[in-house]
Amino acid sequence: MTVEADFVAAKDRLLEATLPNVLFDGWSLAALKAGAKAIDLAEAEIVRLFPDGGREAALWLDDWADRRMLATLDAMDLTPLRTHERVAAAVKARLEALAPHREAVRRAIALKASPWGAAKAAEIVYRTVDAIWYAAGDNATDFNFYTKRGLLAAAYGPTVLYWLNDASEGSADTFAFLDRRLSEVMQIPKLTQGLKRAVRHLAGPFEFLRQARR
Repeated sequence: MTVEADFVAAKDRLLEATLPNVLFDGWSLAALKAGAKAIDLAEAEIVRLFPDGGREAALWLDDWADRRMLATLDAMDLTPLRTHERVAAAVKARLEALAPHREAVRRAIALKASPWGAAKAAEIVYRTVDAIWYAAGDNATDFNFYTKRGLLAAAYGPTVLYWLNDASEGSADTFAFLDRRLSEVMQIPKLTQGLKRAVRHLAGPFEFLRQARR
């Protein structure tokens, strides 16, 4: 493993040990300390891995979920699936990775809604929808690049909120909701010019994030 890979693995290990404690202590230093104790990790390592404490760990949860989503997709044969089915499979894979940690996700969303987390939340959502589109085989480089990501973000956010309160078996109701949302927002050729103009405003910040991703 490289130094960077070792660092990511160490952050993942502490995050995974911390997740059960978020239910009781929120995304706090106390939760991180309990997680570190569970894996015999020195408390000094907490500061090295998450200098900004619990709220930084809350943001790392999204990175962790994105990578597990992509690993699941890599193990699947997506060839027979249509594009919207690949996108749906990606969202489902991400939610299934997070399924044991719904309360932690709920509390992370609350943090991202705060003044501290708002700007970071936009980057996180962009990173997730960008990863989903690339995994689905999207190679767009024109205006459709921004349109697709903006529209998927509009479907993904409400789906996560629906999922947080979904008590159906296997989150079946959430995935039905997702399918409906995708069918509504992914009819790109049928979009009105007004919607295109609205989405065009996303190009500025999305271009910045796209460049930062490289």
